[in-house]
Amino acid sequence: MQEIARLHQHSNAEITPKTFDWKLGRLRWRQVHFEVLLVPVALTFFVLLWEGLIRLGHYPTFILPAPGKVLTTFGRALTDGTLWHHAQATLSEVFTGLALGLMVATILGYFLARNSVIERLLAPYIVALQSVPVVAIAPLLVIWFGSGRLSKILVCALIVFFPMLVNTIVGIRSVDEELRDLMRSLRASKWQTFYMLDVPAALPVLFGGLKVGVTLSVIGAVVGEFVGADRGLGFLINQARGLFNTPLVFVAIFSLVAIALILYGLVTLLETWLLRWRRS
Repeated sequence: MQEIARLHQHSNAEITPKTFDWKLGRLRWRQVHFEVLLVPVALTFFVLLWEGLIRLGHYPTFILPAPGKVLTTFGRALTDGTLWHHAQATLSEVFTGLALGLMVATILGYFLARNSVIERLLAPYIVALQSVPVVAIAPLLVIWFGSGRLSKILVCALIVFFPMLVNTIVGIRSVDEELRDLMRSLRASKWQTFYMLDVPAALPVLFGGLKVGVTLSVIGAVVGEFVGADRGLGFLINQARGLFNTPLVFVAIFSLVAIALILYGLVTLLETWLLRWRRS
């Protein structure tokens, strides 16, 4: 809208609708490419700042390694399979925990949104569960279910559960009651109302919760691996920290960031595709 206003401001009577559309398209093209260019520019600035800080402070590698040292360690970990071995374990826990948390949260959230009695009964316990930090629950899960994958998956599911539950309730309750009345007047069944009205109407809010959930799921996996594990990026960070291999700690941290960004991007692409009807 700002572009359109600016274009109108600088336009004059000689500009035809065709010229206006062409100029507006050019402005949008410039804006998109400018935003894309900002990412490598900001990354280059960050690396230069990092390198400059090390040169000025003369920090040893075990305190703050240089970007080149981290890059070398990354290449070595990638070549000998160490990085993939641990990233594979973390990805497996993230995907399984995310799927479990999403499934339970959306099903329960739907029933809580549609039935106030169930909500009054369960809401206090759900809020109480959420008020306990996952870091405090993770050791219990390791004691009960062992240090294998299951305890990490449950930590992921727990950390994803609450934001998805809240967004499901909000999304289902945001459906216009007049549309529900319309579905009743058309004698739509409960199933038809669910997939033709409730799901499409709640999707924008659900995707908001999913974006938060995918990033939290990575945190959940790492928390579980910190408590007890024999593989995974969280385990790799713990191991590298014990050996004062700080470059490897940075490699593991950047790998976690990359996983979270990729998951977030995939959810954004899925949202754009599924909600394309909103732009038409």
